[in-house]
Amino acid sequence: MEQKRGISGWVSGPRGQWITLIIWIMIVAVLNGVWPSVKSQEQNSAANLAADTPSVQATLVAEREFPSKAGTPALLVWKRAGGLTQEDLKDLQSLTKQWEASPLPDQTAVMPLHKLPLPALQAQLSNDKSTLVLPVLFSKEADVGQLKEAVAQLKQQAAAQFGSNPFGESVDSTEALSARVTGPVGISIDATGLFMNADVSLLIATVLLVLVILLLIYRSPMLALIPLIAVGFAYGAVGPMLGFMAQQGWITVDAQAISIMTVLLFGAGTDYCLFLVTHYRHLLAHVSDKRQALVQALKGSSGAIAMSGFTVVISLLVLLLAKYGAYYRFAIPFSLSILIMGIASLTLVPALLAIFGRASFYPFVPRTPEMEEDRAKHRGKPVRNKKANKSSGWIGRVVVTRPWTIIAITVLLLGGLAGLSTRIQYTYDILSSFPSTMESREGFKVIGDQFSEGELAPVNIMIDTEGKEVSLQNELDSLPYIDQVSAPQKGQNNEHMLAYSVELSLNPYSLEAMNHIPEIRAAAEAALLASGIDGVEQKVWIGGQTATQYDTEFVNDRDTIIVIPVVIGLIALLLLFYLRSIVATVYLIGTVVLSYFSALGLGWLILHYGFGVEAIQGAIPLYAFVFLVALGEDYNIFMVSRIWQKSKEMPIKQAIREGVNETSSVITSAGIILAGTFAVLATLPIQVLVQFGTVTALGVLLDTFIVRPFMVPAITAVLGRRAFWPGKLSRVEEQSAATD
Repeated sequence: MEQKRGISGWVSGPRGQWITLIIWIMIVAVLNGVWPSVKSQEQNSAANLAADTPSVQATLVAEREFPSKAGTPALLVWKRAGGLTQEDLKDLQSLTKQWEASPLPDQTAVMPLHKLPLPALQAQLSNDKSTLVLPVLFSKEADVGQLKEAVAQLKQQAAAQFGSNPFGESVDSTEALSARVTGPVGISIDATGLFMNADVSLLIATVLLVLVILLLIYRSPMLALIPLIAVGFAYGAVGPMLGFMAQQGWITVDAQAISIMTVLLFGAGTDYCLFLVTHYRHLLAHVSDKRQALVQALKGSSGAIAMSGFTVVISLLVLLLAKYGAYYRFAIPFSLSILIMGIASLTLVPALLAIFGRASFYPFVPRTPEMEEDRAKHRGKPVRNKKANKSSGWIGRVVVTRPWTIIAITVLLLGGLAGLSTRIQYTYDILSSFPSTMESREGFKVIGDQFSEGELAPVNIMIDTEGKEVSLQNELDSLPYIDQVSAPQKGQNNEHMLAYSVELSLNPYSLEAMNHIPEIRAAAEAALLASGIDGVEQKVWIGGQTATQYDTEFVNDRDTIIVIPVVIGLIALLLLFYLRSIVATVYLIGTVVLSYFSALGLGWLILHYGFGVEAIQGAIPLYAFVFLVALGEDYNIFMVSRIWQKSKEMPIKQAIREGVNETSSVITSAGIILAGTFAVLATLPIQVLVQFGTVTALGVLLDTFIVRPFMVPAITAVLGRRAFWPGKLSRVEEQSAATD
């Protein structure tokens, strides 16, 4: 039968299918040949806080008035449980003498232990004489790669000096000498190393997982490969596009964004493919012409696919409103990848299905009853009557016969889990995102155990005295959580500027330390006011890692307050435009938000009580919200659109029953794949991704197995024809309502 021309007819046509495939091949080949890869444009040290943030302004003031020519410190932590021996100290003196005479690459200074008498050196040890911290400073202009190379040489020379490698010994060893590199240099090297090759391992794990799940669901090798081929083409196009934009300075990309983008492409992209494939397979059992079936499948599912993709794209673009760099940098890579994947789902996937036809489903090829009969005659075998699976439609029957029971059970379950979200503890400590065996974290723990944790990251306080006497040191010394305050240092350009280095008596990366920043600022302002200085808010600057984390929490809260309402508002508008129902829009948004808080609560339950996580990263709630709400509405749109379509031909309850039964298998399959891909993030040694992957995967599973098949259709069944308001009822439903 001659198909009407149009995108769906052309893509699935005899020539269009091959032209579409060739166009995609050419696009990917040209983009990768002309533009750089996105990985080559990574900037993993990009700033997350804006220039007007107080801690950033404090850094600028410090660089102007109190410039340090020494450089960035690497703290070498040396420990022997029984006490450092004289031989250990002599070897360390030999090392510092060597590094002073022949500096390491980019080294600017080293503590000259070789110039200290042995008694003076022993005075630098911890109270139990087991630990020594040796600072080695490197150029501030050196990047992480250069620092990593210099530290590698440092370790080689240390191993040669000691005759063994102390950096390979356990810090808990009772006999051997151990060493760890921590401080700013060690932390930056470890932070970058966590993401090194993470996208490669993540890509391999995700591909294998999706392939296995598709094979288990559809038991067809070709059908398992078609979505992966489409995702691969989309990935091949997105990579150089992002690389070009990063090269031009339009965007900034980092390894974390690329890792999550990979998961998003394979998870959401495969879902879009399944929406079309499932509809196509269903039609092949009723339509003999494979091209006609494909055109009908594409017309029937393209609206839901396009709307789902557009919802995710718009939601992710809202991250452009964020001020925190990590959020802002996610917006373009994520939204662009979904946009390209949506285009591939509506063009490349139909072309591939048209090329392979029914063979896509081999060995379980769907055929019409007439085709099955002809096939049986040729093979000389009787036609087997396929027994209907009586249990296949039980969900649809339950939600329309017992909707109030379903609503009560699901609300109690999800509400209880959501209540747990109020008990979540948050942290902005970068070290807590490292594995406990990471070198810089182990070194920091030794410093905290043997010395003062505050020594690792002091708080820097700068004030403008206007030439008056200010007793700030006494004010700071009186605070119970401050361990030590340095003598004031005068500014280089403004002699009225004074700087104090403050060591806290607690972990400077902890939430408790962060909460003391306003008190420290208030003490500094009070000291200035007592000296008769006006406008004190503009004359106090507080810097250091603790202040940076405090500002991070403040900016994160600001972004959460702005991004979440905007995402909800935009999705509501899109749903209202697509469904033309205010009532449906309200309860669809409400169920997704409830599912989100339930995912947070369940995630905290598992992470905290199951894996011993004391606090989750502060960025997790906003990350999870944007993904869960946007992706959760995908399933809402797909299922509800099918119910809406069927309601034009049958009463609403029958439409719900059939719509739920027809979409349950594809939504279940899609949900398992999406949750599985996000769960892959939990295999990486990066706690922020482990926590994000866990919470998001749980949220997808709650959507897939509770919200979508039970809660949403049950609410729709209770509302009945009111779910369409203010839309008009179908003619069939009007007749049904008139007879009630």
